[in-house]
Amino acid sequence: MRSVAKYIVVALLLLACGEVSAQQMKERGWVRRGNRQYAKDKIERSIESYQEALRHDPSSFEAKYDLASALYRAERYEKAEQTLLSIVNDERRSEEERGEVSYNLGNTQFAQKRYKEALSSYRRAMRCNPNDEDAKFNYAFTKRLLQQQEQQQQQNQDQNQQNQEQNQDKQDGQNDQNKNDQNQDKKNENNDNQNQQQPQDQQGKQDHQGGEQPQSAISPEQQEALLQAIQAEEDKTQDKLKEKAGVLIRGGKNW
Repeated sequence: MRSVAKYIVVALLLLACGEVSAQQMKERGWVRRGNRQYAKDKIERSIESYQEALRHDPSSFEAKYDLASALYRAERYEKAEQTLLSIVNDERRSEEERGEVSYNLGNTQFAQKRYKEALSSYRRAMRCNPNDEDAKFNYAFTKRLLQQQEQQQQQNQDQNQQNQEQNQDKQDGQNDQNKNDQNQDKKNENNDNQNQQQPQDQQGKQDHQGGEQPQSAISPEQQEALLQAIQAEEDKTQDKLKEKAGVLIRGGKNW
């Protein structure tokens, strides 16, 4: 019984291996078909063939790698990137193969203008394959492009700040001008009020001056007699002063 059981296990293993081999043969057949279609620029059909290969063997490195290449050619960069990310860290592959995956991954990221991620992928490709001249070139080109972008962004920020400062200065100047205009308008308004008030005051003064003068309460004869009395009193005063000082002081009216 034990020997029969042993044979059954071996048979099952052989059957399983046969099924796996059949699946792999189908996967490889679809990959080869996809490659022929890719070479004839039948990109969409090659994508379908590679996807069919993965249905037979979801872990196929070749099918995923070639599918990513076809997706890149079809400018379906996001799908190509996702496919490459699934195999970039496959430890079963050689350093050179992983370097190729990293290089193509950088290209898909660069096509999406994600330059920092592309730079990292090209760097990883160079670590895996230091002799990869394409990876070196793309790395240097991408790094230079990033530096130019950073410089441009800094210049834009400086220009925006300068524009904001100029706009603020212009606004402050406009506010000062508005204040000056308001002060001038107020000054002009006060002058207008004074000019309007002045004729009334002058008119009032003229009316007062042009009115009747108060009449004298005494007659001309009485005025003459009063002046004579004042003059006589002045003469007496002058005589007294001359007696004291011994000097002739001429008297008379001062007006």
